[in-house]
Amino acid sequence: MPLQICILETDVLRPELVDQYDSYGQMFQRLFARQPIAAEFKKYNVMQGDYPPASERYDAYLVTGSKADSFGPELWIQNLKAYLLELYQRGEKLLGVCFGHQLLALLLGGHTERAAKGWGVGIHHYELANKPAWLSPELSDLTLLISHQDQVTKLPDNATLLARSEFCPIASYYIGDQVLCFQGHPEFEPSYSKALLDARQQHIGEPAYSKAVDSLHQAHQGLIVAEWIMRFVAQGRSGLAH
Repeated sequence: MPLQICILETDVLRPELVDQYDSYGQMFQRLFARQPIAAEFKKYNVMQGDYPPASERYDAYLVTGSKADSFGPELWIQNLKAYLLELYQRGEKLLGVCFGHQLLALLLGGHTERAAKGWGVGIHHYELANKPAWLSPELSDLTLLISHQDQVTKLPDNATLLARSEFCPIASYYIGDQVLCFQGHPEFEPSYSKALLDARQQHIGEPAYSKAVDSLHQAHQGLIVAEWIMRFVAQGRSGLAH
C-alpha cells in the first residue's frame, strides 16, 4: 500500500508563476513521483485556513516553505503551531522544508531568527553530520537549491543534526523516527529558483543575486532527498523501506 502523505501548504505562488508551477504542494508531488517508494498525497493550504478533517490519518505530514517568518505573529501561524504540536504529541511523523524546518524547530524547543549572514540563495553545499540507516542512497555531502533569510540557530534538545555548512550550521535535523526537516528546497527546479531570484533581486542585492544565478547550472540532489524523506517515513512499514 502506498504511503499516505498530507502536504500542509504554508504559502501560495506568485501569480505569474502559477500557470507553470501550480503550487508548492504540486511541486512536492512532482518531485516525490520521481523517487522509487510509492506514495499518495492530499494537500491543504493552512495559510488559508484549510486543514484535513479529523477523521483522516496519514503516514506523515509535510510542512512546506513560505515567505512568512516562522516566528511571526500571524494568527494562521499560531493555529498551525497548535495543530502541529497536537500531531507531535500524538506521535505522528512530521516533515519540514524551509519554513517548515524552522517552525518545527521553534515549536519543539529550538530557536529560529533572521540569519546574520543575510539571504541564502542559489545552490548550496552541505556536509552530512550523521548517516542514519534510512539515508539511502548514501552521499558524501549534499547539494540543494535554497531561498531563505531566516535560519534555525538552536536545535530542539532531542534533535540530531543531519547536515550543516559554515553559512547554515543547522541545515537539516531529525528527531528519532518522528521528525525530519531540511532548510533547502528539494522540490525546487533551477528555473523556479531563477524566477524567485529575479523577483527578489532588489531585496537580495546584486552581488548575492549574480552569484546565485551563476550557481544554478550545478547539479542539485533534491530527488535523493525526496527518497530519504520517503525512507524515513517508511521505517517500520514492512517492504516499503527496502
